[in-house]
Amino acid sequence: MDSLRNRLLFWLITLIVTVLIALGLLLGQLLKQFYAETMNKRMEKEAKALAILLENEPLEQIRIDLHDMGNELSSRITVLDRNEQVRFDSGRIAAISDEDHERIIRTILRKQQFPRFSVIEKANDVYYYIAPYGRGSERDGYVVLSTPTSSLKKVNQQIWGVLTSSLGMALVVMIALVFKIANQYVRPIEAATKVAFELEKGNYAARVPDGEYKEAGMLVRSINRLARNLQEMSRAREIQTDRLHTLIENVGSALLFIDHRGHVHLLNRTFQTYFHLEPSACLYRPYADVLPYRDVVRLIDDIFITETPIRRQMRLTVGIERKHFDVYGAPIIGTNAEWKGIVVVFHDITELKRLEQIRKDFVANVSHELKTPVTSIRGFAETLLDGAMKDEAALEHFLTIILKESERLQTLVEELLDLSKIEQHGFQLQLEDVDIAQVIAEAAAVFRQKAAEKQIDLHIESPSGLVIRGDRNRMKQILLNLLANAITYTPEHGRVAVEAEETKKEVLIHVKDTGIGIEEKEIPRIFERFYRVDKARSRDSGGTGLGLAIVKHLVEAHHGYITVASKVGRGTVFTIHFPKPGR
Repeated sequence: MDSLRNRLLFWLITLIVTVLIALGLLLGQLLKQFYAETMNKRMEKEAKALAILLENEPLEQIRIDLHDMGNELSSRITVLDRNEQVRFDSGRIAAISDEDHERIIRTILRKQQFPRFSVIEKANDVYYYIAPYGRGSERDGYVVLSTPTSSLKKVNQQIWGVLTSSLGMALVVMIALVFKIANQYVRPIEAATKVAFELEKGNYAARVPDGEYKEAGMLVRSINRLARNLQEMSRAREIQTDRLHTLIENVGSALLFIDHRGHVHLLNRTFQTYFHLEPSACLYRPYADVLPYRDVVRLIDDIFITETPIRRQMRLTVGIERKHFDVYGAPIIGTNAEWKGIVVVFHDITELKRLEQIRKDFVANVSHELKTPVTSIRGFAETLLDGAMKDEAALEHFLTIILKESERLQTLVEELLDLSKIEQHGFQLQLEDVDIAQVIAEAAAVFRQKAAEKQIDLHIESPSGLVIRGDRNRMKQILLNLLANAITYTPEHGRVAVEAEETKKEVLIHVKDTGIGIEEKEIPRIFERFYRVDKARSRDSGGTGLGLAIVKHLVEAHHGYITVASKVGRGTVFTIHFPKPGR
């Protein structure tokens, strides 16, 4: 019996059956005794009545009456004289022979008592009752009344039949009542118990089915209300946990949580990405065994010791790179000043450091680039004021240098302003359909004379009808800057070529030269402002170091990009990738 209902039914039915059986046995015995006692009294009265009859009437006159009375009473009437000799016998009524019948009677008489006597013969009982008769104190003989017990057995069977059927019906009614009570009270309790077990397992969607539970309805409603509250609380907790997990996993900073024992308890996805560490190799292990950076371990040690927040900037080696981090660690103190652990946040400030360095380099380069022409102009002006003005040849030479340096200074300022304008978010191109061949021809025409002076072969090649959507003047500016660098860094008798071609998705413009080339390690930096591969030659050529930076921004403004391929001593190829119209 696994369920409460089945166990209760089993024990209630067992109890009812036991009580009914005991009651049936008790009632059967009482009724049996009652009927036997009644029969004994009847036989006693009948025997005394016969004795009175014999005392008042001669035996010979009442023989026929005695036969009739024996038949009427379903009993055997035997009359004995004072010498215990049989004077009358109504005849056999049981499976007992006459000899046995007389023997039984004489045995009873020898005991000198006249109670009922029963002897079992072939599974049949016979009741004997002997009453003496006579006038006065003189005893004339005995009247023996014997009755078989078949009638008593029949009555007993009837009694047991009635008891069995009555108690059986009572049992059926009681079992029906028990089932009804069990269904009314136990079934809702059992259903509530099952739901409680499900709630214990964390299944907060479990409910007790609706129904008419009457007295148990309050329990059912309470269980369902508890389940709904737990489900809402669980759902709210899941939402909060998901939000917290999403926040921790997607925050831009690396996050590390260490419990009060010093074991790593949590690290987010950014931490794994930054330091290339797997959670399986870190979780639930001491932080000193997991973190390969002594500076970080020392910071965590200091927080454990001082129990105060600490912020430090660190430069850590991750793989083959050196990265800068702003590391902030703080203790986590719960209620009642309970120590929970430490949270450490790593902010990657490598890009900020790089931008700060670029800013410093930019300020230094601008200062240097401005200082050079200003110094030249000031120096030659002071020389002229000191008396060189009287020498017309020196005056003309110095004024020419001053003019050249002032033009260089003007070019630097103009390119700085142009670059600043291009980098602004509000910068817009004047878009139109631009013929690539025509723009290449116009840009090449500007450098024909300079190329001829250095005996450089300036070659252009572009298919006719090649058109892109762009700003004509800005595209021409891109080619002018690239051609200026190509001719500047290409020695005499070299070759510079501008070629255009079309692919399935792009329009490509190649600017090739046979110049000094660029080392591979220098290529990622050539588009930085004021960066020069050959600083001495660049300054002598009048370059500002801003040309390629302007080119890169203008190409990107056209939704394109620029690539570089170069070999030292063999030349360089700049390739501009413009998207085709409609892409």
